[in-house]
Amino acid sequence: MLDGDVVLITGGGSGLGLGIARHFISEGAQVAILEIDEQKLVTLQAEFGDNVLLVRGDVTNTDDLLACRAATVERWGRLNALIGSQGIFDGNIPLREIAIDRVSSLFDELFHVNVLGYILACRVFLDLLEESAGSIVLTSSVAAYAADGGGLMYTATKGAVVSAVRQLAMEFAPRVRVNGVAPGAFTDSELRGPQSLGLENHKQSDIPKEAFAATFQNLTLMDSVPTPMEYAPIYAYLASRHNTVTTGQTMLLEQGALNRPTLSSPQGGGGIGV
Repeated sequence: MLDGDVVLITGGGSGLGLGIARHFISEGAQVAILEIDEQKLVTLQAEFGDNVLLVRGDVTNTDDLLACRAATVERWGRLNALIGSQGIFDGNIPLREIAIDRVSSLFDELFHVNVLGYILACRVFLDLLEESAGSIVLTSSVAAYAADGGGLMYTATKGAVVSAVRQLAMEFAPRVRVNGVAPGAFTDSELRGPQSLGLENHKQSDIPKEAFAATFQNLTLMDSVPTPMEYAPIYAYLASRHNTVTTGQTMLLEQGALNRPTLSSPQGGGGIGV
C-alpha cells in the first residue's frame, strides 16, 4: 500500500500512533516519528533501530516541528503523508466537577495538543506535501459524534478536528488530500490525563483490561476490543496514493456503537415490524 512513501507520524511513540507506525512499515513506508517522551524514544530505538527516523519534539512547538522537517528532508528529501495521532484525554470529568480556576488551563492544554498541534504540523509540512501530491490524516474520536466519549474539553477538541479536516481539505485542494479517522476504543491506549488537573501520570491503559473489555462489549456490536493495528489499515489507505476519491471526510470507526438504538436487542430477534 505504501511502498516507497515517506510518512511522518506525530505522537507515534505508543498506543494508536505506534500501531500505525508498525503497520505502515509492514506496508513498505519509510517512517519518521515525532515524539515528546524521551523514554518512549529509547523503546522505539530498541524496536526499530535506524530503520525509523526518530525525532524528539513537542507538536505545539514550531521550532521542534521545523527541526523535524529538516531531519526528514535531510534523510529522504520529501514527504508523502502526515499522520496526526497525538492527544491528551481529560479524564471524562464533568464540567461541574472542575474547579473554576482550572477551566481555562484545561482548555488551553487540551486544545494546544489535540488541535493546535495538528494545525501547526499541517502548516510546517504543507509545502513538502504539495510537492508530492500527498496526504494528511488526522485523528478525531467517536467522542466527536456521541456524548460521553470523554469530558467536555476532550469532546470539543475532537469535534474541532472534524471541522479542521473539512476546512483544510478545501484549502489544500487539489494537491493535498486531507482526511480524518475517528476511532472508538482500543487496547493498550497510552493516552494520558491533563497536567492542569494533576492527571498527567494517569493513562487509559491503567483501567483494568477486564473492566475495559466488559464496558466495550456492553456498548458496541463487536465482541472484542480492537488493537491499534486494527485501525491502521484505514489510515494507510487514506494516506496512500491509492486513495484518489476521498478528501474532507472523517471515517467513523465505532464498532457499531452508534447503531445501538435498534428495534430489537443487540442479540437479535423480536424486532417490531414497521
